[in-house]
Amino acid sequence: MVDDPLFVRDLAYVIGAALVGGVLAWLARQPLILGYVVGGIIIGPFTPGPTVSDVHTFELFAEVAVVLLMFSIGIEFSLRDLLRVKWIAVVGGPLGIVLSIALSLVVGSALGWPGPQAIAVGAIVSVASTMVLARLLLDQQALDTPLGRVMIGITLVEDLVVVILTVVLPALSALTPDRLLALAFALGRAGVIMVPFVFLAAWAVPRLLTRVVATANDELFLLVTLAIGLGTAAVTHAAGLSFALGAFLAGLIVNSSAHAHQTLLRLLPIRDIFVALFFVTVGALIDPAALVSHWRLVTVLVAMIVIGKFVIWAPIVRAFRYPWATAVSVGIGLGQIGEFSFVLVQVARSAGQVGDDLYQATLAASVLTILINGIGVKISLRRLAWR
Repeated sequence: MVDDPLFVRDLAYVIGAALVGGVLAWLARQPLILGYVVGGIIIGPFTPGPTVSDVHTFELFAEVAVVLLMFSIGIEFSLRDLLRVKWIAVVGGPLGIVLSIALSLVVGSALGWPGPQAIAVGAIVSVASTMVLARLLLDQQALDTPLGRVMIGITLVEDLVVVILTVVLPALSALTPDRLLALAFALGRAGVIMVPFVFLAAWAVPRLLTRVVATANDELFLLVTLAIGLGTAAVTHAAGLSFALGAFLAGLIVNSSAHAHQTLLRLLPIRDIFVALFFVTVGALIDPAALVSHWRLVTVLVAMIVIGKFVIWAPIVRAFRYPWATAVSVGIGLGQIGEFSFVLVQVARSAGQVGDDLYQATLAASVLTILINGIGVKISLRRLAWR
């Protein structure tokens, strides 16, 4: 084995940054995600002080974090909870994303953005962070209220749409008939490959987990769980789809077994560590100097996320006959972006749809909107409780 002292040092920097940032965020009563990003900025190559020498290595960790995040969301996905607010979530969720993309097309037309770039930006700003929102609602003891169920139901549907967007967005770079035909053929081929695999996994995985649980070996159970999640992600990628889609499908398969809760308990500590690495890595990629030079673009994105999504979501919720107070609170609560917006902006960047300026602006907008959202949600929930 070859020792790599730089990697060990960088890993210590990243874990230390996550710890310090997380503690500061907790003391400030802000989402831990915000602290992780700030910690990443501190150890990034664009700020003085301790610096990670190879950010690319930790970008690979970030990709693993996305897979584990999608896997755990598939395990946690509760159709019963979604059915409680089925119409506002299932119909309103996609409608909000479509209207956000339409808003981005209008803004992009005024700013001279190409069509694929405007659509990509609309998709990026349309997805609120379930993790951030759940943490805020939990802190305010509002997670299991009708308002909390509406907001979490909407964000869960948005998370599902992200899986589709990771497949569709790269195809927007060349909307020609040949390209669309090739995309349709690839999706069809992937479906032919995946359908029997999913049926096999749905039949085999519950029986496999039952056998492993009977061994009473926690380490073996965790290894089998990780093998299911990462293995399914690898199969879907080989079939021409994304790792994220495969991980989510694996989570749904595990969710159908009697051991979903036990699986989630074993997986959460590992997932949380990789998610912390993910957000620290995002922070390390933020260049404060570039943000200053692109402050107008950052302002536009923040306005689209905070004001634009409020204007979109408050009328949607009201249209489903919820009180105006609830509609306003939902509009405020969904005015942020987080983990899956990072996933989408990386997909769009890899496809050449957004440049470094929009990439940096998106990272900054996420930090600012999470901060604004934390304050806004607390105020709106207190006013709602007072009413």
